[in-house]
Amino acid sequence: MQIKDLLAALAIPALALAAAIPQPQDVEIPNWDEGSPENDIVGGVAAAQGDFPFIVSIQRSGSHFCGGTLLNANTVLTAAHCAVGQTASQIKVRAGSLSRTTGGVLVQVSSITVNQGYVAGTYNGDLAIMKLATAIPTSSTIAYAVLPASGSDPVAGVTTTVAGWGTTSSGGSTLPTNLLKVDVPVVSRTSCRASYGTSAVTVQMFCAGLAAGGKDSCQGDSGGPIIDKATRVLIGAVSWGEGCAAPNAPGVYANIGNPTLRTFVANNL
Repeated sequence: MQIKDLLAALAIPALALAAAIPQPQDVEIPNWDEGSPENDIVGGVAAAQGDFPFIVSIQRSGSHFCGGTLLNANTVLTAAHCAVGQTASQIKVRAGSLSRTTGGVLVQVSSITVNQGYVAGTYNGDLAIMKLATAIPTSSTIAYAVLPASGSDPVAGVTTTVAGWGTTSSGGSTLPTNLLKVDVPVVSRTSCRASYGTSAVTVQMFCAGLAAGGKDSCQGDSGGPIIDKATRVLIGAVSWGEGCAAPNAPGVYANIGNPTLRTFVANNL
């Protein structure tokens, strides 16, 4: 499995190639501007203004490395593996723009809280909260995400939409400048466990993708939002997968509706 975080992929290249180890969907290549393998929207289309008014680009040294979701004026939800080892003073988020490089507002992060239950070796509980130094109010291009009810669990077959600035192919070498999105159906936990192993996919995770592959989140998308297409409720955060868009290897997402994770989020709003 592979996390979908650009920074982590550089730090642990062997992990990104291991067949049975989670790989994050958010890592950039060494020049810190053009993206890195295995974590970007694959098989998607350009997002329009208003599709994801709550998505943010999380950046270090001016370069995107993960996605996140604006929950209120001062709070961004992202993946734990995007936050571990990061220093708040070095991180900024861009909100209100389809471009990861220009427009919207660019705000400094003031603090980072990683879910205490996060297990780095398995990516269980893969959520973190970033607090912002300056409030980001709603506007014509910015809104806050709607959280799922505690105890809710995405139903197999439901269409979801995931978005990000990650790579557009597994092993890709560049990141798109403008936001992409893709629709993928929820895969039952039973089927996902058949692909990855029973212990690999916990109740704090859910899976989404096509059996034939071809559509998925990828590196650089880690931490970003996946929503129920019909209700537009935020149901997950991009976490890991086996490569990107491979057959019978769906993307795996932190399950925000899981009571334990939902409590973590509620306690840090």
